[in-house]
Amino acid sequence: MRLPTELNMPTILTLFRVILIPFFVLAFYLIPHSWSGFFSALIFLIAAVTDVFDGYLARRLGQTTKFGAFLDPVADKIMVTIALVLITEYYDDWWISIPAIIMVSREIIISALREWMAELGKRSHVAVSSTGKIKTITQMTALTWLLWRPCDIVIDAGLIMLYIATILTLWSMLQYLWAARYDLLENK
Repeated sequence: MRLPTELNMPTILTLFRVILIPFFVLAFYLIPHSWSGFFSALIFLIAAVTDVFDGYLARRLGQTTKFGAFLDPVADKIMVTIALVLITEYYDDWWISIPAIIMVSREIIISALREWMAELGKRSHVAVSSTGKIKTITQMTALTWLLWRPCDIVIDAGLIMLYIATILTLWSMLQYLWAARYDLLENK
């Protein structure tokens, strides 16, 4: 049986990531406390790995679709935003809340910028950059460690990675805004 074009392997991986979201939240809240960190981090890590592979496979196999291009960033942003909310709630301190606020705000700003640039026919000016990719890897690592929290060393490493990811978040946002500066400042 042949899959419809929209349901190729990269898109199935993205859909799998979306399906993992409720299980991720349930693991965080419903599994006994001693295991919730491990299982929620494991589910988040599986989702992060599928994020790497779906994009790679789509490009490598020439299986990019409009549906996949839409769903992939949506799945990423939902998963990361939920993870940020969960760690903010768990740690209940400003040193987690501030980076979470910055990261969520950046995603809203860049999503709006990309949508606006697409309306101008200039979406490629704000395509994903290498800084954005490094930010994502750093962010996923930080969130995995902060969700897992097996010991203070992992938590401290997660915090360091979270702050590195926050700096990269701001830096990549500035890069995108700089790339769109002429369109943003044009008075037409």
